[in-house]
Amino acid sequence: MRHRLHLIAAVVLASFAPALTWAAEAQVAVAANFAEPIKAIATVLEKTTGHTIRISLGPTGGFYTQIRNGAPFDVFLAADTERPAMLEKEGLIKPGSRFTYATGKLVLWSLRAGRVDDRGEILKAPDLGKVSFANPKSAPYGAAAVEVMNKLGVQATLQPKLVQGESIGQAFNFVKTGNADVGFVAMSQALEGGKLKEGSVWVIPQALYNPIRQDAVILKRGENNEAAQALVDLLRSPNIKDLIRSYGYDI
Repeated sequence: MRHRLHLIAAVVLASFAPALTWAAEAQVAVAANFAEPIKAIATVLEKTTGHTIRISLGPTGGFYTQIRNGAPFDVFLAADTERPAMLEKEGLIKPGSRFTYATGKLVLWSLRAGRVDDRGEILKAPDLGKVSFANPKSAPYGAAAVEVMNKLGVQATLQPKLVQGESIGQAFNFVKTGNADVGFVAMSQALEGGKLKEGSVWVIPQALYNPIRQDAVILKRGENNEAAQALVDLLRSPNIKDLIRSYGYDI
């Protein structure tokens, strides 16, 4: 699996021009679900342009509040379209910079092999332990998890078992550390190279939740930052799309 990802990255690198002789750095706020892809993209960015980025991971809602309060970010990779659109209306982004860089997928994941079935029936099992999900107010993947539970009619029965993380990263870690039996997490966290890393997973049908379209924007602070523009150009490039897809996203 890792070999396949390295091969994709190598192909991406080969398709770009050599690094520039002058380099800049951008501060980037990234929704926690995109943690692994942004690391790979940062490597491609540095090797092909010389520019570097400093990555801060967290919940989309939290970043939105920080940005409105003057947090020093140049680029925002959100997990929804709503917050970037709000920032655009508030005049806090570079005009014309907003676009959808990926569409995420929600899965139900357990660290235990065979624990999660391919229809999510585990959510009705009497021996089900804690169930983690992200804060629906600040994390779009958490809002999607609530949609799924409501549509399946299990929200009320699961209530005593639910453990809430502030971000999808924390929801994932609850399962990873054994503090939750199963968790609603991003596909990008459970899969690598299109394959399950470990445990068991249910890829939740799209009909059970609204599409998780994820928008990127260059913020006002990064309007003239060469690294910020280079990152957005890279995300827009067709050459990077296979790399993003390999982590379980649609483009």
